[in-house]
Amino acid sequence: MNLGIAGLGVMGSNLALHAADEKIATVVWNRTTERAVALAAQHPGIAAAPTMEDLVRLLPCPRPILLMVPAGAPVDELIARLRPLLAPGDILLDGGNSWFQDTRRRADALLPSGVHFVGLGISGGEDGARHGPALMPGGPRAAFDALRPMLEALAAKTSAGPCVGWLGPGGAGHFVKMAHNGIEYGVMQAIAEAWDLLRRGCGLDADACADTFARWNKGPLDSFLMDLTARILRVRDPETGRPLVDLVLDHAAQKGTGRWTVQAALELGVPVPTLAAALDARLLSTFKDERVRLAAAHPLPHPPPISVEEVHAALRATTITAYLQGYRLITAAAAAHGWGTDLAEVRRIWRGGCIIRAALLDHGPRFEDLPHAGWRAGIAGIPTPAMSAALAWYDALRTADLPQNLTQAQRDAFGAHTYVRRGREGEGAVHSEWGGEKG
Repeated sequence: MNLGIAGLGVMGSNLALHAADEKIATVVWNRTTERAVALAAQHPGIAAAPTMEDLVRLLPCPRPILLMVPAGAPVDELIARLRPLLAPGDILLDGGNSWFQDTRRRADALLPSGVHFVGLGISGGEDGARHGPALMPGGPRAAFDALRPMLEALAAKTSAGPCVGWLGPGGAGHFVKMAHNGIEYGVMQAIAEAWDLLRRGCGLDADACADTFARWNKGPLDSFLMDLTARILRVRDPETGRPLVDLVLDHAAQKGTGRWTVQAALELGVPVPTLAAALDARLLSTFKDERVRLAAAHPLPHPPPISVEEVHAALRATTITAYLQGYRLITAAAAAHGWGTDLAEVRRIWRGGCIIRAALLDHGPRFEDLPHAGWRAGIAGIPTPAMSAALAWYDALRTADLPQNLTQAQRDAFGAHTYVRRGREGEGAVHSEWGGEKG
């Protein structure tokens, strides 16, 4: 097995090391040659290509080349440089979070040259890339069949097999990865809100919240993100001794896949309110100065008492709705574009390696799995989606401290996305080691 990798950021570098561990002869290229040379020095199974021509020359035909560069123009620029060097039968894989329509456009443009183009969704963060991610390929079936042994070697493994499978032609793989990230937004927001309820409504401190999440992680809510959250809440700041999460500015960033999910849902006519609310929550978190000002002038009412069991029910229900909305979005897109995507295969792939891996993927979840008891505690029993959304918007704008500091801590813990420390906003972003085993 052979693989070329163009682009050696966090994900590209870790995938190269993982591929070499799996006895895949790996050739790497980077815009700065020094990084490729340094990576090759770390592993005997990796060769550095000083130029793009060397990358192509050092790979036997048919050449699989994985592009690991930011979505958008950088992908098109790399394709333009590689295209004159490739031969019919070669396969380009885009491992970034590209817009699925861009993937289809690129595949169509390469078709006359005989070069296959595969949109490869990759989830698992830096640790998943290093030890086994979930892989979501879409494109020509013949290209997937040729790549299958290598992709199965790279993918995470569960009792259901390697976490990779063909999801359909064109942009199917990147669409599924986009929906995956939309679900990720929803689940992360649900966990952040549960944490907020536990500390404000139940009066639990960080250690008690960590114990609660760890306990919940042994039941129906067992998941990577639940375990990660429990570990995050136990980390103490070496300077102050306070929980480190309390020093993370409540300003959650995003890279666009959540927005694309909501955009695609609108275009397909699929309601995804849980996912859209999670996106809105991140956007509202960026209005920090306005929130602090409005919080002083229009303080929130004292929260009513709530039990830990009620928080658990609400979190479980919201988590299930996030998955169900993502499933419906994938099903609608597959029907609209004729992809034939198998939802059971999607769930199987997501069972290992990826950020949203969870016990509930073993058998669903289904609409019937939504809990009946405790979910409605503290809210009216009449559906009021528009009023509830408006109230949430109003309350968020007059909340000085939002739980998006936990969201940003999660992003830093699983993906080294960094965060801004409270009180040091002008010093730039930092990264912390959050302890324990990563994704």
